[in-house]
Order: sequence, then structure tokens, then C-alpha cells
Amino acid sequence: MHLYGTQSINTNGHLTIGGVDTIDIAGEYGTPVIVYDIELFRARANAFKETFRKAGIRAQVAYASKAFSSIAIYEIAKEEGLSLDVVSGGELYTAIKADYPRERIHFHGNNKSYEELEFAFEESIGCIVIDNLSEIALIKEISEKRKQKMDVLIRVTPGVEAHTHDYITTGQEDSKFGFDLKNGQTDEAFLQLYKHPYINVLGMHCHIGSQIFETEAFRFAAEALMTKMIAWQKDYDFICTVLNLGGGFGIRYTEEDKPLEPSVYVKEMAMIVSSMTEKYKYPVPEIWIEPGRSLVGDAGTTLYSFGSTKIVPGVRTYIAVDGGMSDNIRPALYGAKYTAVTANRMNESHSTKVTIAGKCCESGDKLIEEAFLATPVKGDIIGTFCTGAYSYSMASNYNRLPRPAVVFVENGQHQLVIRRETYEDIIRLDIPLRNMKSGEVL
Repeated sequence: MHLYGTQSINTNGHLTIGGVDTIDIAGEYGTPVIVYDIELFRARANAFKETFRKAGIRAQVAYASKAFSSIAIYEIAKEEGLSLDVVSGGELYTAIKADYPRERIHFHGNNKSYEELEFAFEESIGCIVIDNLSEIALIKEISEKRKQKMDVLIRVTPGVEAHTHDYITTGQEDSKFGFDLKNGQTDEAFLQLYKHPYINVLGMHCHIGSQIFETEAFRFAAEALMTKMIAWQKDYDFICTVLNLGGGFGIRYTEEDKPLEPSVYVKEMAMIVSSMTEKYKYPVPEIWIEPGRSLVGDAGTTLYSFGSTKIVPGVRTYIAVDGGMSDNIRPALYGAKYTAVTANRMNESHSTKVTIAGKCCESGDKLIEEAFLATPVKGDIIGTFCTGAYSYSMASNYNRLPRPAVVFVENGQHQLVIRRETYEDIIRLDIPLRNMKSGEVL
């Protein structure tokens, strides 16, 4: 049984996180509830920052907050001195409500609206990562209308295919994101931007995918972008001051996963950049990275209550919990794998093979196809590990199920940071039908 971060087993045989008994959390806040190990988040953030510091390289570590966005997690990221990667007006609004330092906010997205971009200008954020030619036109229009300068990065697809799932691979040529580095699109974008009076091109950005377990793809991406930066210096006497190599660093969901330490990825990036800048006498750019899953993924544990059982003789045993694809769509969406434990009986043998099913009205609502738990009994609390990334952020009200509560734990303390939705919350935006002729409510 692999435990993460501050997870441990107390004298009652219960799973604890951050020094807090998970059974107490389930009792106080109900289930499903997602519990975040904030000490682990802080440790990961500092590991990335410290590696750059030891290498003597100027850097920004930006939390890729699409993994999990909330005012509270933004406040923690702010405390740790991270920059912040947002991908929508909603995430930007949340960052503003968390009073995030505007200069440390980077705005991503392949289809930013005029209103979203104008919002970014109004808040004078640190950087916009430009994704396509249509966006260039919008940014030019807004900056000229407001007579306001804006720092930008040009997002490119370097033609690197990381070894990951097709749905979370983004660096290959056939991608909805960014300008192609090989067919001239990147140069076209640069030429439209680099002499504009209100647009300051800092450099280039790429993101080659997610859940990556090797450094080779990052090395190829860094080489590709550095090569283009060196060409721009030669052809246009232009120096890029920032090289953003994105994120995608893998975590351990199951024993099959073999992630590297954060420092290993960072050291590889630093080595390539240092080598090429020295060889071509190029000023060393500031390196930006964007870890998301690797900061919050294995810091999150979802607690469920065991409900019903169905035995299919000779096939499998289903146990159903009080959540499912409504709070974790990843297994149904792209076959993501997880491990689980019986949180109230951690010391008992976890040798009963079951399929953990959710309560949504879908045959595909199975959280774990093959889980090994203590023999399920009434009152069990099932803990699913590594649900901190893309669980709550992708949660829905499918079947009109309320989204779960979120609790932070640290140093023996626990705090509710997102309350559980109520049925009243679910219908809050509903408008009763009116008689189309009289205007009266039916």
C-alpha cells in the first residue's frame, strides 16, 4: 500500500492526512469530500523553486490552476510565491477575488473572447499567452483602443509527441493549441507582434502534454524553441527574455506509474538551455514552467461512503459509492486509473477484489475497474487516492447530483474551503416556465 505526502495510519487503523483522521472528516463534512494535503502542495512547490535556485537560473514556477481552481488554493499558491496560470475568464475572476498579484498571472487558452481579453487588460495582468492569429487581431484592437501595453508569449507546437494519452497530448503538430513551429506559423505570428507599439513579446511557450514520465520530450522541446529563438536573434536582432516549457510532469496514480522527482525535469531543462545559450552566445532567458497535476494531483484524496453491492457470479463484484463520474469524470473520459483503500480499516488485509462503481445512471460510471479493499461492510469509508487534479475542476451536476465538499488539512487542522452543493444550489439558475401568451407562471 503506497501512502502519499502526510498520509499515515493511526492507532484506530484509520487513514489520516495532515494529522487529521479521515473518518472524522467524513463524519463532519459528509461524503463525497475531497481532502487536500496542503503540506504536500507546499513541498512540491518549493522543490521546483529550489532546483532552479540551486542551478542559478532565473525562473517562474506557475501553478497551472485548471487542475484545481478555488480562492483557497490560489491563496496557498500566493503564499508560496508561485505565479498563476489561468485559462478562462472564470479562473481569472477567481484569481482577482483571491487578490493574486496581477503581475504573476499568465492567461492561456485557445479561444479567449474579446471580453476575457479586455478583462485581462483591465486588471493589468502579467502576461497573455497568444494561441492563434485571431487572438493577435483581438489583442491588437484592445491594446490600441486602450493605449495600454501588454506582455505576451507566443505559444508554439514544437512537433514533440510525449508518451501520454491522445486526449492530453498537446505538443504534436496536429493540435488545437498554438502556432506550428515547422510550417512558418510561428514566424508569421512573431512578425505581426514584435514591432507593435503596445505588445511586448517576451518569448515563446510550449506545453507538450500531461502525465509525462521521461525527460526526453522536454529536451527536444527546449532544443526546438531555443533554435527558433537563436534564429530570431540572427534574422531580426531580437532577444527572447522568457522560455516557457509548460508542465505535464507525471505523478504516481498506480504502481504502474514511475514518475520522476520534480528536480529531474527541471535539471534537464536547465542543462539544455544552458548548453545552447553558451554555445551560441545567447543571453540566458528566464525559464517558466507550469506544474498543475504534480502540485495537487496526489495531494488530493476523495472519501466516499460505501453503499450497495452487486455480485455477478464468476465475473465481478460491484460496490457502489455515493459519488462517481459526477465528481471524477477521468476514468470514464479517458480510462484514468486510480487506487483505493478502506479508510476506516487500513490495517486489515486489502485482498477483496471489487469494481468501484458510482451512482450515476451510466454503465460506464466505474471509478476503478479492479480495486483491492478490505471486505466491504456497512459503514465503510472508501478513500480514492490522487484525485486532487481534474476531479473537482471537471465535476458536474449530472443526474442533478450536488458537487462535493472540499477540505484542506495541514498540521492537524482542517478547514472547509468549498462547501457541498445543496439541492437548492442546483436549481438556483432554473427559471419556471411561463405561459407564452399571458406571461403568467404556469
